[in-house]
Amino acid sequence: MQEQTVGLIGLGFMGRGIAGCLIAHGLHVVSYTLARSEFEQAREAIAQAIEELIENAGYDPSLRDEWRGRYVEAASLQDVASCTFIIESITESAEAKHRLFADLEAIVSPETPIASNTSALPISLLQQGRLRPERFLGMHWAEPAHCTRFLELIRGEHTNDASLQAAERIALQLRKDPCIVQQDIPGFIVNRIAYAMYREACNLLHLGIADADTIDKAFRNSCGLWAGICGPLRWIDLTGGPALYGKTMTGVLPTLYNSPELPEPIASLMKAGATGIKSGQGFFSYTPEEAQAWEKIYRDQVWRMRAIAEEVFPISDHEPKTP
Repeated sequence: MQEQTVGLIGLGFMGRGIAGCLIAHGLHVVSYTLARSEFEQAREAIAQAIEELIENAGYDPSLRDEWRGRYVEAASLQDVASCTFIIESITESAEAKHRLFADLEAIVSPETPIASNTSALPISLLQQGRLRPERFLGMHWAEPAHCTRFLELIRGEHTNDASLQAAERIALQLRKDPCIVQQDIPGFIVNRIAYAMYREACNLLHLGIADADTIDKAFRNSCGLWAGICGPLRWIDLTGGPALYGKTMTGVLPTLYNSPELPEPIASLMKAGATGIKSGQGFFSYTPEEAQAWEKIYRDQVWRMRAIAEEVFPISDHEPKTP
């Protein structure tokens, strides 16, 4: 596989996770951030990612020392000029991203793909006003970045195949199972499906159909059993097929909550500044000890589900499927 040097712009929570993933999988990384204190946090995140991959996924212990030779902390944005691929992971602001992209276009090769880590901003919007819009694409990550197999690669209105192929090659080197989103649509794939579920769960809570614990328990003990090995469409095929679901959905669909407004429970909690386990308050309340315990439960489960997924759907270092 061709050696890549990735320029990573932004070392916030997501950026640090991305840095750990890139370094742990053999890539050279030049990182840049305006907040110089984030460099130390990034080094800690990389070291933690490597430890977890050694412990949970059998990665070579030599990574503990070897990675530092492939990681550069840039003194200025100019230091990413020679990178062969750029990942932007700054604040979720179209204005801020446009300013950064203008600066990048002035220093990097016209052929260098530039991927934006975004979960909500339209890629086509970010391409507007660019000198070479065809080399811009979306790259939607999930946390923890170094152990999940998820990565959405989004084609904007002007994105060319070469840029998507370059992104897919990197995704495969990172042991990801990349999803190519061929049309730029709000929320891409996973968030559109997930937000529909979140909206209905909030509606059930608001209507008093069940409390939060019961709603979570129902989901956990049903969808939680199959979601790690198949998606909703495969699940339909496994449990009666479209012929059955077409009949049963007819009676339910008209009753689902479909307002464009936020459901009341999440709207109220948002106004109250509830940030879940970070603040100790969300749909549930958490002591600091409970918050820490839930973080560990989630992280441990990610590793278990990754092992199952790799057994059922092994990832090989094949060429990109993008045309």
